[in-house]
Amino acid sequence: MSPKTIGLIAHTGKKGAAELVQAVGDEFARCSISVLMEKETAALAGQRSALSVAELGAQADLLVVLGGDGTILSVAGQLGDVIKPIFGINVGSLGFLTCSSSTAFHDAVDCIAGGKIAFSERTLLEVTVARPRADQGPMIALNDAVFSRGELSRLIRLRTRVDGEELTEFNADGLIVATPTGSTAYSLSAGGPIMSPDSGVLVITPICPHVLTNRSIIVSDKSVIEVDVTERDYAVYLTVDGREPLRLETGALVRITKASKTLPLAVMPGTSFFSVVRQKLKWSGSNV
Repeated sequence: MSPKTIGLIAHTGKKGAAELVQAVGDEFARCSISVLMEKETAALAGQRSALSVAELGAQADLLVVLGGDGTILSVAGQLGDVIKPIFGINVGSLGFLTCSSSTAFHDAVDCIAGGKIAFSERTLLEVTVARPRADQGPMIALNDAVFSRGELSRLIRLRTRVDGEELTEFNADGLIVATPTGSTAYSLSAGGPIMSPDSGVLVITPICPHVLTNRSIIVSDKSVIEVDVTERDYAVYLTVDGREPLRLETGALVRITKASKTLPLAVMPGTSFFSVVRQKLKWSGSNV
């Protein structure tokens, strides 16, 4: 893929973001590639633009995101129906979704201009909430859908089914339903397994379950996962990819399925998922 138009989006709160936006923009101009900027990114660089993330996605061939994993999740959630490939340049510390560091942006731009980058097709979740009073429109997630308790340190009850069959009623701090991409995020911290992007599965991971035999369970990504909020005494919240939490009423039914579209996530040439895992988790092998 040799894009003609790049959409540039930055985490404007990151230190050095303004300088990086200008430098990356200049590099693409050197390669005769047109650059469009999201409005807040443009303002950071002293330029003018009225384009939202969704509008940028509709016009650009490739989105270059300067930030961390959270920035990529935010961008993916704002694209709407038009899903465009994303290339992430890391401005921060740990990042599983970004594929280049901010200090190596020259090499990143050269690879993009030369059509040398590859793409990993990442599963997306479609999350729908049916509530007693009103329905919530579908939400798209690259990482996960997380059920959690409110401010009180109390366990909550969540009845969970897979393809219509009862799994269990979790009595826990919460519950995570994650894609393979999200398996290296909150689910991993909660004791869940690491899954390769092409594994074709989803993982359901309880957060601090009261019943110690409740553990992560892996299901096909063709499954329909349903979670009933059966907790009557305490608030339950749903958070999709870290966005604004949605308060769920007792009796709310959350339906989670694989979305019909995937997200093409860029990878540098010669880079594999397992090499990224080794690097990010600092796996160095046995000293024995």
